[in-house]
Amino acid sequence: MSKILKYPFKLRTRINTFVSDGFVTCMFLCPGRSCHQKQQSLPARPVIPLVARISDQNSSGAPPMTIREKSRLDKFRQLLSSPSADLDALRKHSWSGIPREVRPVTWRLLSGYLPANTERREQVLQRKREEYFGFIEQYYDSRTDEPHRDTYRQIHIDIPRTNPLIPLFQQPAVQEVFERILFIWAIRHPASGYVQGINDLVTPFFVVFLSEFVEDDMENFDVAALPLETQRNIEADSFWCMSKLLDGIQDNYTFAQPGIQNKVKALEELIGRIDEDVHLHFCRYEVEYLQFAFRWMNNLLMRELPLRCTIRLWDTYQAESEGFSHFHLYVCAAFLIKWRKDILSIADFQGLLMLLQNLPTIHWGNEEVGLLLAEAYRLKYMFADAPSHYKR
Repeated sequence: MSKILKYPFKLRTRINTFVSDGFVTCMFLCPGRSCHQKQQSLPARPVIPLVARISDQNSSGAPPMTIREKSRLDKFRQLLSSPSADLDALRKHSWSGIPREVRPVTWRLLSGYLPANTERREQVLQRKREEYFGFIEQYYDSRTDEPHRDTYRQIHIDIPRTNPLIPLFQQPAVQEVFERILFIWAIRHPASGYVQGINDLVTPFFVVFLSEFVEDDMENFDVAALPLETQRNIEADSFWCMSKLLDGIQDNYTFAQPGIQNKVKALEELIGRIDEDVHLHFCRYEVEYLQFAFRWMNNLLMRELPLRCTIRLWDTYQAESEGFSHFHLYVCAAFLIKWRKDILSIADFQGLLMLLQNLPTIHWGNEEVGLLLAEAYRLKYMFADAPSHYKR
């Protein structure tokens, strides 16, 4: 598969993309230069495939900030500097995306981790960070004991598989952070414990809180170079914000995962009403929604989208009431219908599953996510308050 992408600096680069073992690898070929010449000119660091790039349009290296973007950033700073942040106004402005510069503090506020009152914030942060590391001292040494051995072993296996194309997440220091976060969460939530997929949900928080200290090339940044206290703060904040998220969708991960089963069924019913052609096409070729949508619900589309897109998506999820639990259903519906032409052009079971499990979002950025969210909002407006519209 070849694509021509337009870059701000008017360089056209052909990207050859190969899918192997479920992962995407890209080769970048520059016009007028041989591969050998290209290799010689590159610095000695890993080449990051497009799918693995974390940076969004507001990151260092992007075009200069427009007047509109600067105005939005000023508005966010005004809201955040208020003695008591207006969370309703903050949600309203966050729905269409949060500027990178203020995303960390905005996420802490919208997740309910940080209080709206400015004077209380430092005190709360200090207390919660100390509380998290108290859990580490209390529980972490028990990870190899008989009751917890299997949980820790599964976490230890899953961590290297988390964003395997991004060097940041292959660093031992980062993997140890993830192991601690996931193990402590599992110990404190015995009703569900650790379930595969939860490991993905740490990464957006970790990247956003790390971005306060890294301006560019985050994919290769050596986290161990940060002061220890900074590392500890990023870890604790990631734990608490992930915990807040999971509090709202914990039935996704309890025994038999009933939350996911129900959401997949709701997606099937919704598609049956909004696009009968796609629904009947799946029926004709015996494609079960559970075969592709289970992962969409379990991982909140993180396996379907580049991480930069997930971060933008979560701006809106945190601005929406029940964004991760309720609005996500409409995002999944909009995401599926986005590919209706491709779906209807394939007339066999295997081909349909191959498409649905490897949707071509490698080039996606904020614009594509914005369009997806707008369509999801339209579907929610039409169907959320009238469930009979999608009941068969």
